[in-house]
Amino acid sequence: GHCHIGLRPPLSSLQRMIMSNQPIVRLWYLAGLVTVISAFGTVQLQPRRGQAQLPQRQTTTALDAAAYDYALLFDCDGVILETEHLHRMAYNAAFEEFELTVDGEPVIWSEEYYDMLQNTIGGGKPKMFFHFRNTLQGNFPLSKLHKDAPPSTDEEQQALVDALQAFKTQHYKLLLKTEAEPRPGLLQLMDQALADESIAVGVCSASTKESAQKTLELTLGPQRVSQLDVCILGDDVSTKKPDPLIYNVARERLGLDPEQCVVVEDSLIGLQAAKGANMKCIITYTSGTVDVDFYGEGAQAKVPDLASAGVELSDIFGPLREQGPNAELLVGKKDAPVTVSPA
Repeated sequence: GHCHIGLRPPLSSLQRMIMSNQPIVRLWYLAGLVTVISAFGTVQLQPRRGQAQLPQRQTTTALDAAAYDYALLFDCDGVILETEHLHRMAYNAAFEEFELTVDGEPVIWSEEYYDMLQNTIGGGKPKMFFHFRNTLQGNFPLSKLHKDAPPSTDEEQQALVDALQAFKTQHYKLLLKTEAEPRPGLLQLMDQALADESIAVGVCSASTKESAQKTLELTLGPQRVSQLDVCILGDDVSTKKPDPLIYNVARERLGLDPEQCVVVEDSLIGLQAAKGANMKCIITYTSGTVDVDFYGEGAQAKVPDLASAGVELSDIFGPLREQGPNAELLVGKKDAPVTVSPA
C-alpha cells in the first residue's frame, strides 16, 4: 500500500543507457510489482497475486518509456478526498489527549480558524508552530508533558509538536477507515489519464507521509498507486507548499517542461505552489476554500468538483494539444469568474 516513486525512469537516464551501448538490466521491486527494464526490452508489469485487475498501462519500449507529452499532477488532501474536517478533528483529539491549555483554556481549533490555517500554512507541524508562535504570540501551552511551565527551549517545543503530530497521524488514520470516500469524479479522471500513454500521472502532497500513504491506499487502491509515474509525499522534499519545490521535483523526475504540466489543487497554498513552478492549475474547491479568489491568484479553472462539472481528460489536454500552452482549459465547464459591477 505504499506510494512508490517513478515506475519509469526519466528520459535523460534512458538516453544515457541507450547511448552507452551496454546491455543494462535494472530490477526494481515496487509495491509488490516487479518491473524489469532492459535498454531495448519492454516493461513487464506483473500484478500481485489476488489483486483486483484494472486496465494495465500498455507495455512500453525503453526507447519511448518516458516520452510523455503532458503530466497530470494531483494534490492529495482536499483533491483526492475531502479530508480537511478529518484533519481538524484529529488535531483537536491530539490537543485533548495531551491536555493542552493556554491561560486555563483548552486548545481547540474551530472550523473557521482551521480553514484559515489550511489556506495559509502547508504541513501539520508548521500549522502548530504558527498557532503557538504567531496566533498565540509565543504562548506555548501547558500539557501533560509540561504541567508546571510551558516548553521554553526550541528542543522542548519541537518535542511537544512532534508528539502531537505523531498522535494526530494515528488518530487521523483511524478516522480515515470510516470516512475515506474519493471526491466525485476523481477516480474517473485519474483512470482516463492512466489509460493514456502520453500522459504521466502523479500525486504531490505535503501531508505527513504516513497519512498520505494511508489516504492513497484507501481511496485509490494499491493498483492505481502502483501505476503512478511519480509520487512525492511529506518529507520527500525539504520545503512545503506554497514553495514550488514539490512540483519542480515531480517535473524533473518526469523529464517535462512546466508548460506540459497541469496540477489539480483545492487550496490557495497549493495554487501558489503550482504557479511558482509555472504550471497550469485547476482548482476543485471545498467548503473551506469556496470564498478564495482563485482566478485572481492565477488559476486556469475552478469547479466545485470534477463530477458535477463533468470534467473529462479531453477538457484539459484537448485544448493544449490543439492550441498550445496558452489554451483555455475546461471551456464551458469551469465556474465563471465573479465580476464586480461598478456601483
